Amino acid sequence: MTDQLFIRNGTILTMEADSPVIENGSLLVENGEIQTLGPNGSLALPSRARVIDAADCLVMPGLVNCHTHLPMSLFRGLADDLPLDVWLFEHIFPAEAEQINPGSVRKWARHSCEELLLSGTTCCCDGYFHGDEVAGAALETGIRIVAGQGIIDFPAPGVPDPEKNVATAVAFVRRWAGRSPRIMPSIFCHSPYTCSATTLVAAKQAARELGVLFQIHVAETKAETGNITDCGDRSVVRYLDDLGIIDDATLLVHCVWLDGSDIAIIKKRGAGVAHCAESNMKLASGIAPVPGMLEAGIRLGLGTDGSASNNNLDLFQEMDMVSKLHTVACSDPWVMAAKKVVTLATLGGARALGLDQKIGSLARGKRADIILVNLKKPHLVPVYNPFVTLVHGAKGSDVSHVIVDGRIVVEKGELTGRNRP
Repeated sequence: MTDQLFIRNGTILTMEADSPVIENGSLLVENGEIQTLGPNGSLALPSRARVIDAADCLVMPGLVNCHTHLPMSLFRGLADDLPLDVWLFEHIFPAEAEQINPGSVRKWARHSCEELLLSGTTCCCDGYFHGDEVAGAALETGIRIVAGQGIIDFPAPGVPDPEKNVATAVAFVRRWAGRSPRIMPSIFCHSPYTCSATTLVAAKQAARELGVLFQIHVAETKAETGNITDCGDRSVVRYLDDLGIIDDATLLVHCVWLDGSDIAIIKKRGAGVAHCAESNMKLASGIAPVPGMLEAGIRLGLGTDGSASNNNLDLFQEMDMVSKLHTVACSDPWVMAAKKVVTLATLGGARALGLDQKIGSLARGKRADIILVNLKKPHLVPVYNPFVTLVHGAKGSDVSHVIVDGRIVVEKGELTGRNRP
């Protein structure tokens, strides 16, 4: 008997260019894959399928959070109202040295995975230390994850000897490669100001050889260039490009302080970008030139960053903020229209991570990462435009069902507890 799931009576947002909305639609999932979808009545109900009635719900792809530090929910609210350098070096790094260990990483990574799932995120891209514990927590909860082992050029949790930082990341990738279709190991260099040129080149070369995504914080603050010993008068993007770091298997996180030549480099190399608007605002880092990056055709998705600098993992809140931030910054109400923002949180995020052939939209042959948003909540009534409702009205708590790889992991707003493969 096959594992079948039939969702019916919902308004389906496919996020596909040719058929974005299906009113009163149905969708069939079999063995974790979307088999077919269309208007009610166009699909026959299989006799052995589990049925979800999506009446009064939006059915849409699960959200893709392109940048998290899952265990950092431990530090939510620890050091607020501070600039990045003070927040990081005087508060976060010391707190990590004292409190981060395999047990705390597993506990708080799981906590964050559950927060993500309950608020409609089905896939995240994470970078942190003790990568085995982060990946293990993701495996337990059922979320899809790009899990990056952190690299930094001084003693770090789980890597007391910086000389072994790249080797530790390589070993992590090899342990998790092929272990689960939902776990994609990765290499995460913290930043060009905490990793030397030698480390950056070695880590990127390892990522290339292993065929995995390389992640790095880039151009987050105006002062970043001055903190990089070898950068000289080059921009951070130019410096990394000269090192051969930037290509189509690179995810550049933040990218706040870019000029036109930086954007051209990123486009030419085909790198993805994770835009973390709320974190950038909270740490007074600045406003990333997102409209310019999108106009250039750069693959861009949304991220919340960690809970220590946001202070939540709710991508619905992030969508609302992204739309309003760029609208006011550009004095243009159309620059980040609602449908464009929903695309960034779904298919755009999948593209930035190189996963758009598998997830990010609802289409035949894609993996069944699906969420249902309950439209009966008073603050979501009435619905004139579902994309506007999602961006400017919905919250993570409005998500009723979450399905990852065809498994129901949240049902009626509650974790099912049946998430192991």
